[in-house]
Amino acid sequence: MSRSAGSSRAALVLRHLLLVLAAIIVLFPFLWIGAAAFKTQISLLMGQILFQPVLMNFEAVLTARSSDYVRNFANSLTVGLLSTALVLVVATLAAYSLNRMRWPRWVGHSMLGWAVVFHMVPPITLAGAWYSMFRPLGLDNSYLGLVLAHTTLNLPMALWMMSVFVNDVPEELLEAARIDGAKTPRILWSVIVPLVAPGLAAAGVLAFIFSWNEFAVALTLTQRETATVPVAIGKYAQENTIAYTEMAAAAMLSIVPAVVLLLVAQRFIVRGLTNGAVK
Repeated sequence: MSRSAGSSRAALVLRHLLLVLAAIIVLFPFLWIGAAAFKTQISLLMGQILFQPVLMNFEAVLTARSSDYVRNFANSLTVGLLSTALVLVVATLAAYSLNRMRWPRWVGHSMLGWAVVFHMVPPITLAGAWYSMFRPLGLDNSYLGLVLAHTTLNLPMALWMMSVFVNDVPEELLEAARIDGAKTPRILWSVIVPLVAPGLAAAGVLAFIFSWNEFAVALTLTQRETATVPVAIGKYAQENTIAYTEMAAAAMLSIVPAVVLLLVAQRFIVRGLTNGAVK
């Protein structure tokens, strides 16, 4: 075996070892939380590696009279789905306007630049202002207020993604539709939407996951009846005690919608993200 072949094999082995190490680092927190969800509090605090799995933590989270987790789960689904739908509609319309209507070039660049700047702003800095604005309007502790807040947070990301896809739609198709007498709503529904479907899927999944995981704004704008899953998980950490195992069980249940969504839409997500990167 030549020296160059040996070096290539050693580099390949080293690369795989680094990938395995990276996977362990990424997966370890999930494995730890998953194990904690099936432990008793005493077993977890004692650091037992071998233990008898129990379901009492999941029962406490789902069925205990003092637990609002099921309601919080439904709240997160409602807010996530509504805000994602609103994000996709507004982002698609805005992307079409910026890329296909006769705006000066600086308008589109300014809008996209402002979207980047706004996306960099930490949500916690906006929570207090939104609370002060929503309270006189009666939107504090309401689904509508939280949906509008999450839509605002996720819209810059979706606008950038949809701008890439809308801009790549051939102008000849739009001209042909106009010649056939199609108006803008018809063009959007029959031409634009089918062609940018991968981008819609990718942006929709990301917007839903970001909404599902958002904590600071939800904590500020909601109370017990409208709280979301991240807020519910945080409530297991009280001043005098922390229910680690119940918190772990709630965290394990909280990843189910995101995992299901990723599995169902995986093909469209990969296609949307890779196409957007190439374009």
